[in-house]
Amino acid sequence: MIHEIVIDELEQHLSGAGVSRNASRAFYAHLNACSECRAEVSQMEELSAALRDLRFDPVIALEPVAEPALGFYNRVRYQIVDRKQKEAWGLFSPGAAFFRRVAFASLLLLAGLGSYLVTRESSFKGADAASIMAQHDPVSTHSEKSDRDRMLVTLATYRE
Repeated sequence: MIHEIVIDELEQHLSGAGVSRNASRAFYAHLNACSECRAEVSQMEELSAALRDLRFDPVIALEPVAEPALGFYNRVRYQIVDRKQKEAWGLFSPGAAFFRRVAFASLLLLAGLGSYLVTRESSFKGADAASIMAQHDPVSTHSEKSDRDRMLVTLATYRE
């Protein structure tokens, strides 16, 4: 934690106000005695130096910049693509042909299941309401299942 005397000195320096000699002496005396404040001020000086290096310099800005050789960007791009395909996860990312094959196989499976269901539906002839009611003969002996089917059809088709 930085102490109040160091904060006051830094605020006076940043505001541009003249620093009194007594405050400056007290500041340096405190830095000599306090290792925490000395470390904080040291870090601030390093950051300030790094920011000074980033300052715009018009002389350097006017110097010509080296251009890469012709085809440099294409070579870099192809190397990136090659590395990407060689990585382990690149092996598991199939191309468009794979997805076309999966779509075609899905359509074939759907057509096969659809035709199977259509052929199975023809084996249930006589399972509609009218045929169940027509098959029922109240005089003859019959199973309880046919009575149950007739009752369900009667209830399902009942209209007031």
